[in-house]
Amino acid sequence: MTVTEPAPPTAPLPPLAARARKVGGSPVRDILAVTARPEVINFAGGLPAPELFDRDGIAAAFRDVLAEAPAQALQYSTTEGEPVLRSGLADRITAQGLPTGRDDLLVTTGSQQALSLLATALIEPGDTVLVENPCYLAALQVFGLAGARVVPVPGDDAGVDPSALEELVLRERPKLLYLVPTFQNPTGRTMPTPRREAVAAVAARRGLWIIEDDPYGELRYDGARAPWIAACPGAEDRVVLLGSFSKVMAPGLRLGWLRAPAELRRACAVAKQAVDLHTPTLNQLAAARYLDALDAHVAGVRAVYGERRDAMLAGLPEALPEGSTWSRPEGGMFLWVRLPESYDSTALLPRVVEQDVAYVPGAPFYAADADPSTLRLCFVTQTPEEIGEGLRRLGKGLGRD
Repeated sequence: MTVTEPAPPTAPLPPLAARARKVGGSPVRDILAVTARPEVINFAGGLPAPELFDRDGIAAAFRDVLAEAPAQALQYSTTEGEPVLRSGLADRITAQGLPTGRDDLLVTTGSQQALSLLATALIEPGDTVLVENPCYLAALQVFGLAGARVVPVPGDDAGVDPSALEELVLRERPKLLYLVPTFQNPTGRTMPTPRREAVAAVAARRGLWIIEDDPYGELRYDGARAPWIAACPGAEDRVVLLGSFSKVMAPGLRLGWLRAPAELRRACAVAKQAVDLHTPTLNQLAAARYLDALDAHVAGVRAVYGERRDAMLAGLPEALPEGSTWSRPEGGMFLWVRLPESYDSTALLPRVVEQDVAYVPGAPFYAADADPSTLRLCFVTQTPEEIGEGLRRLGKGLGRD
């Protein structure tokens, strides 16, 4: 008779790092997973309209690069990014009012990576970071993962209040201020030029880094363009400007960039070497080849998105409960809604999803003092007809009928 020996005891594995245990996933991603059914009209995502991707133009750029420079395109590249792409980007930034050279830029794997690299280069656990309230949700995740103490700056429909910002800088001694001043995610608001200049002056006077995130700036439908904070007097040596091709070319290319003073840019390059060595060479070269066609493509996208924004604005009065208010953004992808005080957009979401429509509750976007009556709507992914039907469903889910 064979006697089976008992299996030796196993010891438990070491736990995850504390920062990984503390930072949760994205509520937006969780909602998108629940609402992935094709019959759902999804106002929750921040996704560009796929039918507007220039598939032929981008495919041609890839074919040309592979035909003309296959050895370069399929090889490792420099961490800083392909010189031809950085030169093209520098020319575009300079033409928009901020003199920039190729060597001022670091190409990143999406601007989200740029934000993560900056957190690595700048933030020690326990450092204070100032943000808008509400704020871009993934930025809150990045700063939380870095171990930062995140403090919201009071503001209004024009963005953070410069006086409140200065008071917080004096009291909290923060490392940096993170802003999306143009067509902000989630509110869609744009900080006017005088406010930008005042914020830049506080940073210059009190010693503060500013991260100016601008993924939506080229998606303007009306109004006049405001200068980057990075172009304001006093900001030259303390503003990091982030940009992305995700909203104007294609998010699947995962191409972004940061413009930063030399010492910080070098620190981000070292951090990037540890993460992925470099952004894919082929994607960079194809994007550089496509730059000549980008302005015409963006003009077409703007025209379509502007119509979709107008369609959503036209339908909101019938869809939302009486007493609701909402933003009217001059560009970007999002509208911000505030329902009457008695409404809780998180609690209402399951009932709304039963009507095959979805939004993002506003509460997760707040670093503190969340307003449960708020929600975010993305207007660029659906046609005007789909937007009209989606708003009809939304009204039913909110009890408007």
